[in-house]
Amino acid sequence: MASAKTGDTVRVHYTGTLSDGTVFDSSRDREPLEFTIGQNMVIPGFENGVVGMNEGESKELSIPAAEAYGTYNEDLVAAVPRSQVPPEMELTVGMILQVRSPEGALARAMVREVTDAEVTLDLNHPLAGQDLVFAVELTKIV
Repeated sequence: MASAKTGDTVRVHYTGTLSDGTVFDSSRDREPLEFTIGQNMVIPGFENGVVGMNEGESKELSIPAAEAYGTYNEDLVAAVPRSQVPPEMELTVGMILQVRSPEGALARAMVREVTDAEVTLDLNHPLAGQDLVFAVELTKIV
C-alpha cells in the first residue's frame, strides 16, 4: 500500500482541538478535506503530519503554534479612528471585518475594543499563538 507523499492529492477527515480540548473545526459532518501535499494548501504541521500515512490510517497530530498559524504578533493589533469605519456599521467585540491595507491588500481583522473615538483591530489569525491537536483519518490518496 502506498503512503501519502509530496505531490499526492489526499482526502482526510479531521477534528481540530485546542490544547484544552475545545473543538474549533471538524470535517466529520461534511465531505473530507482534499488538498495536495506540498502546495501549502493547509498549515505546515497538518501537511507534514499526513506525509507517510496510508489510506484508512488514523492518527493524532500535535502541532505547535509555529507550525500552525504562527505566534501571536502584538504588532498586528492597532487602534484606528472610529471615523474610518462607516457610521451606520454597528461594531461588536469579536466581530470580523474585512479591511484594506494602505497598499490595497484585503485582510480580515477582529474587533477587540470599541470606544466612541477608536476601534481596536487585531489582524492576527484567530488561532495564532495556539498549539493545535488534530485527529486525522486519511480516507483516500487520489
